[in-house]
This record gives sequence, C-alpha cells and structure tokens, in this order.
Amino acid sequence: MELILNTIFWTLAIYGLIEIVRNIIYLYTYTKLKSDGIYLIIAVKNQEERIEGILRAILFKILYGREEYFKNIILADLKSTDSTKEIAKKLSEEYECLKVVSWKECKDIIDSVDEI
Repeated sequence: MELILNTIFWTLAIYGLIEIVRNIIYLYTYTKLKSDGIYLIIAVKNQEERIEGILRAILFKILYGREEYFKNIILADLKSTDSTKEIAKKLSEEYECLKVVSWKECKDIIDSVDEI
C-alpha cells in the first residue's frame, strides 16, 4: 500500500513540476513579462516543516546560479494554520526578491499584469 501511495505522490509531483516549467515557458514566450523577467509564484498551505528548506534552495539557485531571468518569488499563503507564513516572512526580510502575500493579493498581482 505504501508503495502505491508513494508512486501516486511522485507521479503527481513530477506532473506538477512539468506544469510549472510549462507555465514559465509560456509566460516567458507569450507575455509582456518577457522584458521584466520571470516571476515564480509558489502557493503553500501548512508547510512549516518544509518551507524554509524549499525557499532557501530556490533562492540559492536564483541568487548564486545561472537563473538570471528570475526577478521575484511570490509566495502565496493559502490561509495556513501553522507558522508557514511567519517563516516565509522572516526569509523575505533577508531576501528582497521574496514577497509573501495572501492568495487574494497574489491574484491582484496577476490581474495587474494584464493592465501593463
């Protein structure tokens, strides 16, 4: 049973990663964000045990790697009931390219892109 659940989990994780890459390529190719770089939007809910490690890995790749097209990371909190948002806000104080917002604020940011 555990093997089946792990297989389903990893299949969905890989599918999600493919969708993220596909959306980034779409945004880079077909939108006005092309000249401003790529904005990475991460939606999270109740991930206090993992969020710092994930964000630090992404930030390290962007700041010290060859990811010069990424300009900002927007972390959209989906009403977490744990300390996910507080951990992310603490990291956003260290890194100016990380912005922590609610899902509604994230939607407003996305909608404002159409007006540019």
